[in-house]
Amino acid sequence: MKKIRFSLWLKQSLLFVSQGPWVWSGYVLFVGILMPLGRSSLALGILITVTSLFLGVVVAKYIDLKHTTENPVGFYWALNKGLPLAVLAASSIMVLWFLFMLVANLFSGDYYKIVQFFFFWELTPENLSHRPMPEVASWIYSYANVSLLFTLLMLTTFASWFSYPLMLFKDQSWSEAVEQGNYAVSRHQVAIYKMLAFLFAQTLLCMTITPLLTPVLYMLTSTMMYVSYASLFEVAK
Repeated sequence: MKKIRFSLWLKQSLLFVSQGPWVWSGYVLFVGILMPLGRSSLALGILITVTSLFLGVVVAKYIDLKHTTENPVGFYWALNKGLPLAVLAASSIMVLWFLFMLVANLFSGDYYKIVQFFFFWELTPENLSHRPMPEVASWIYSYANVSLLFTLLMLTTFASWFSYPLMLFKDQSWSEAVEQGNYAVSRHQVAIYKMLAFLFAQTLLCMTITPLLTPVLYMLTSTMMYVSYASLFEVAK
């Protein structure tokens, strides 16, 4: 059995991208187009970004099956299988975000921000014109990077990095997925903590220097979630 290493996960994640370049290109383009909607409704933006993150895990599974089995599943079948759970997980993350924001705004007295969480149109000419493209991109995608950081924190705090793939691919309940996922984390802490540190660093980079690569970061995070899950829980083919 090969030793579990973060560098191996990263290499395998990049391999998944090279095996399905057109699929991933479509994924990145689709996510990149939808992300600006978060500037009209933060709640909608969180749903879009977190759902996209988990659907990326399904895309990785689809590509894996396409190259390793004689009867691969169809792309739309894979999306239909993963979409309900992805939306449910995204809704849970959105509710947690709203609860934290609600408490903070109640204490600060900024009650108007509670309503703005659900609708606040910011895609105005004042915000988009007469500004350099990198600045506009950083402003548009900044919430998506914060959403990714928040999701990673919520997964590692209240659930497990492996919760979603275990529930989707192994048909486990939430409690079973959390228990098995946390056990796997405890056995491979070094590799997993290096991976999370890498993703956190890349997210901070996208928040400051490379905002246009935010959809690509979501793709990379999805592939790393699937690759790390498959190396620990999937039967060797």
